[in-house]
Amino acid sequence: MADQEVIEREHGLQKGLSTAQITMIGLGGAIGTGLFMGSAIAIGYAGPAVLLSYLIAAFIAVVMVFSLSEMAVTHPAAGSFGAYAEMYLGPWSGFVVRYTYWMAQVIAIGGEAVAAGVYMTFWFPDMPVWLWSLGFASILVYVNSLAVTNFGTFEYWFALIKVIAIVLFVLFGIANIFGLGMAPSGFHNLTELPGGFLPNGLSGVWMGVLIAVFSFYGIEIVAVTSGEAADPRTSIPRALRTMALRLLLFYVLALGIMVTVLPWTQAGATVVEQSPFVRVFQNAGIAQAAGIMNFVVITAALSSMNTNLYLCSRMLFSLARGGYAPAVVGRLGAKGTPVAATLVSGACILLSASVAKLTPLAYNYLFGIALFGGLTVWIFILVTHLQFRRRQPASQLAVRMPLFPYMQLAGIALLAAILVTMGLDREFWNVAWIVGVPWLALLSIAYLFWKKRRVRPPAT
Repeated sequence: MADQEVIEREHGLQKGLSTAQITMIGLGGAIGTGLFMGSAIAIGYAGPAVLLSYLIAAFIAVVMVFSLSEMAVTHPAAGSFGAYAEMYLGPWSGFVVRYTYWMAQVIAIGGEAVAAGVYMTFWFPDMPVWLWSLGFASILVYVNSLAVTNFGTFEYWFALIKVIAIVLFVLFGIANIFGLGMAPSGFHNLTELPGGFLPNGLSGVWMGVLIAVFSFYGIEIVAVTSGEAADPRTSIPRALRTMALRLLLFYVLALGIMVTVLPWTQAGATVVEQSPFVRVFQNAGIAQAAGIMNFVVITAALSSMNTNLYLCSRMLFSLARGGYAPAVVGRLGAKGTPVAATLVSGACILLSASVAKLTPLAYNYLFGIALFGGLTVWIFILVTHLQFRRRQPASQLAVRMPLFPYMQLAGIALLAAILVTMGLDREFWNVAWIVGVPWLALLSIAYLFWKKRRVRPPAT
């Protein structure tokens, strides 16, 4: 199939997203429970050296963002990296990438819903987590069925709340550290606790990278919005570059403040029962601020859920338009949105979120499975980009990745090493391989059946 045909079959989506909305949608997808809740697990592994973990993850994210930016500007499409994998690696890759990403996002949104339910226990400790999770998921399915301009406006303000909250948190932390209007906390938490800056050594830093990479997961949504961007050639590279820089600053500054103000032994946890951001204000004795911060982390989870459900529906829409899924989920509603794809994705998300009823480790398990899918897709993106560059002259690209192909190869090596680490873990990360490897095998078998059915000559 010709490259242009892969892109054109996804026509019909409304071109209603501005650069500001695309940037905020990207931030909304990437700033979620990975920072506000998952960071507690990362701190538990690495201690104050969690900052190194997030810097390594940020490097991987920047490589992925620049590589994806080149392809998204050249081929704006809702199927994005799924369509690119089909174009440059073959139909099997396009099939696996889109279904794996769809599955990973469904699981990730279920994890976000569980996290939002856990946050609600701050005010309603007797209400079951799973009930909140299912309620939040249902509301966001409705929001995603609206016109894309309404979705963009909704997500813009949702994401803005958490961006402002992070900035205020950093300002509060600086005032706390240096004693501006309060007793100074200083920097002793970074080095004077047992184990110093590296309490669990470099192995702890590496385990922290697992969580940190998941925190940046969702940044690729900007490429998916290219199919509905008003001016993708200008807005996509600008949004990707500014978002990568903002995420790096937000994550490193916020976590630097966290482990400086709060002892890492209190901020870190294996099973997270409360956001460490809320714990900072509780320890400072500011009850009202703790409640406000809890509201912020709930909106952060809902914003991330909202954005990732957008991703799910567009990827399923792309699958249907390519003939890889039932045609009904490739149809657009009256407002130009893939309503059927949104409803199918939403039903699967509700099923994922219901895991909270079965185990208190629901967030960890969902987190691990989603991370396996996300890392697999990121590897495909970087491999696709290597092939893309072989067919597209660098001189004709509007955006160019520096130090090609060394950055891509380094990114692929780091992502593969993280996957191997998860497979060797015996705590709970190995659940990613227990679920992920059979998933990839089933997808490959399904693709073979699909291919056989497609190439079968028509009956006479």
